[in-house]
Amino acid sequence: MSNKSRRLYVGFTNDIVSRTVEHKEKLFPNSFTAQYVFDVLVCYEEYCSVIRAKMREKEIKGWRREKKLKLILAQNPDWADLSLEWQDHPGWKLEPQAQLRLKRVKF
Repeated sequence: MSNKSRRLYVGFTNDIVSRTVEHKEKLFPNSFTAQYVFDVLVCYEEYCSVIRAKMREKEIKGWRREKKLKLILAQNPDWADLSLEWQDHPGWKLEPQAQLRLKRVKF
């Protein structure tokens, strides 16, 4: 994710559409992404394995900014918001009366 200052945020999720909505709607107002208005999805990768996705997240987080920029520019040279293609997805718009419920996952 990025913002208008092109600051970068790297994360992983098992539901990218819902997670992107959470960022855009600032559902966690005290979070880093809400405070710095990370609302543009500039790059994403899909994996079949949660373990591989988590390993890739850690790998990218360890990179210098220049290397992250090369990855983004190779896939999205215009820094377009890639999430705009999902706006017709049923989970895109949250119902005003809907409440977010968090599940605890045991590992």
